[in-house]
Amino acid sequence: MPENNAKRGLEERVRFVNVSAPPDARDNEEWMETVALASDHRGFDLKLKLADFVKELGYQPLDLGTHSTDRVDSQDYAIAAAAALKEGKARFVIAICGSGNGMAMAANRFSHVRAAICPHTTAARMARQHNDANIISLAADYMSRDLAKDCVETFLKTEFLGGRYGERVKRLTGLDPKKLQGDK
Repeated sequence: MPENNAKRGLEERVRFVNVSAPPDARDNEEWMETVALASDHRGFDLKLKLADFVKELGYQPLDLGTHSTDRVDSQDYAIAAAAALKEGKARFVIAICGSGNGMAMAANRFSHVRAAICPHTTAARMARQHNDANIISLAADYMSRDLAKDCVETFLKTEFLGGRYGERVKRLTGLDPKKLQGDK
C-alpha cells in the first residue's frame, strides 16, 4: 500500500486532540481520554485495526506512526511513544512490532515508561494492577487480532492497585541504569 493511501486511510479513522486541555474542557462530553498507538512496519496493519477498536471502547486514538508497511526501525516509534507520555499527549500507548520485544525494550530505556509485553490478558491485567504499566507492547506476528483486542481492552480497563505496588513502582522509577550495585 503506498504511503499516501495508508496515511489518508488512517487520517479518516483517527482524529487528533490536545490532551493538555484544561480540566474543565475534560468535563465536556466531547472530550475523550487519549490512547496513542505506535508501530513499526510489521505492526502497521494491526495498529489500524486497534485504532478503530480503541475508539469503540470510548478512547481517542492518537497515531504516532508508522504510516505504511515500508521497513522502519521500531526504536523510532518507541521514542515517539515515550515522548507522547512525557508530554501528556496520551495516558497510555499501544506499541506494536513483530514480537513486541523491540518496542518494549526501546521504550523502557526512559525512566517514566513502564512498557509490558502482553501475550495474553492475564499479563495485561497484571501489568496494570501490579506495575502501573503505561505501554502495552504487542506481537503482531504471533497474536490474533481478537487476542490483541482482548489484551488492549483488559489493559485499558484495569486500574493500578497502588499500596505496596506503588512502593515498587516508585522504586522502579528511581533506578539509575548508570549505577549498578557496587559501582562507585
